[in-house]
Amino acid sequence: FLPVGFLLKNLRQISIINCKVYVMPCLTSLLLTQMVYLDLSGNLLTDLTLTESLCHGIGILRNLRVINVSDNALKSISLISKLVTRLDKLVHLDISQNAYTSMPPTCSWPQILTHLDLSRAKLRRVTPCLPPTLEILDLGHNDLTAFHSVALPALRELHLSGNKLMSLPPGWLFPSLEVLLIQSNTLNMFGPLDLQLYRRLRALQAGQNRFVCSCEFVNFMVWRWGGAVEGRVELTDRWDNYLCDSPLPLQGQRVDRVQLSPFQCHRILLVSSLCGCMLASGILFVILLWKIHAVWYVRMMWAWLKAKRNSGNQKRRDAAGNAYLLCYDAFVSYSEQDAEWVEEFLVPELEDSQPPLTLCLHKRDFLPGHWIIDNIIHAMERSR
Repeated sequence: FLPVGFLLKNLRQISIINCKVYVMPCLTSLLLTQMVYLDLSGNLLTDLTLTESLCHGIGILRNLRVINVSDNALKSISLISKLVTRLDKLVHLDISQNAYTSMPPTCSWPQILTHLDLSRAKLRRVTPCLPPTLEILDLGHNDLTAFHSVALPALRELHLSGNKLMSLPPGWLFPSLEVLLIQSNTLNMFGPLDLQLYRRLRALQAGQNRFVCSCEFVNFMVWRWGGAVEGRVELTDRWDNYLCDSPLPLQGQRVDRVQLSPFQCHRILLVSSLCGCMLASGILFVILLWKIHAVWYVRMMWAWLKAKRNSGNQKRRDAAGNAYLLCYDAFVSYSEQDAEWVEEFLVPELEDSQPPLTLCLHKRDFLPGHWIIDNIIHAMERSR
């Protein structure tokens, strides 16, 4: 057989895609000294066979800049980081569509790695294992519920679509971030305070989430991206992707077309105003009643009704011969405003008439020390 090793020494790019390859022997890798691009995606590589393919991480492929081992049967992120940590020129690593379920607390990576693709795995959380030199990170279509513990100061593009995030990641973790994709999560809403933390963000895709169309969120979306103002952050996906999930009457409507009534948006203010108006009206009503002596009239009415209720018993006593119980012809009830007319005109006229009438006046005939209502009832019961 003719030696063909010399043919491999000058290869710069190798792509072996969807070929059911499960290993590339280390002896072959040792010959690929000039290779800068390696694509083994869609094959049958495992952690064990990838270790053999990369020569146990001794760093023999020092010119390699791009590795794509996506869509294989890899399970350990920690192992991959060890295998590539000595590849000093590696800038792009695609290890997506593998069977990762966890991320170790710490990892060792090449010093200039800027692009890492960990999408379409089964990761539930992120850790400081991620290299701080990253500029592009794809964690889309995992099972992440939060992203709040890892600072990536150089990151410019972050893909988080297809997870279970309920809020935007804190912007202060990514001071250089320019593009954020967070579609198809469980995001309820976001506002100006969330976006202010992203100092350099210019493109946002957040559609296909479960938006709660509150007044604050709808007003912010329409004001910010409905053409009312010009801003540095641009929504790069379609408005058709921004649909209300709740409340139920608004479900399925586009956020920018939702019309909310003032009562829905200012419910607390309106209820407070209504309560204030009712309280003011109540106070005015009480003042009015006090001005027209309504309380006095009510108490008099109660006394009159009570006296009338007892009048039947009084008459029976009269029929039995108790005529001495009737002491007065009439009980004169009046307010202080009418006191002068009653005392100077009405009472003299009645008491000096023929025959004269015996009148009961509270100023001269009420028993001292008794409650006034009892005196009124007593006087009415003893009047004809």
